[in-house]
Amino acid sequence: MKTKDKMINALRELPDEASIEDAMERLLFLSKVERGLYQADAENTISHAQVKERMAKWLK
Repeated sequence: MKTKDKMINALRELPDEASIEDAMERLLFLSKVERGLYQADAENTISHAQVKERMAKWLK
């Protein structure tokens, strides 16, 4: 499916009362999910242990 078609489908799924900000947030979310899936397919990920280490630094 082409990117434009994905965007149109995502916008059609929003409720009628959705704001422009809601639409932008939805499209940004879908973009980040798609990028993450491409990274996972390319095995460009980090281990669970590395995530825990990074989170520990943030939670100090």
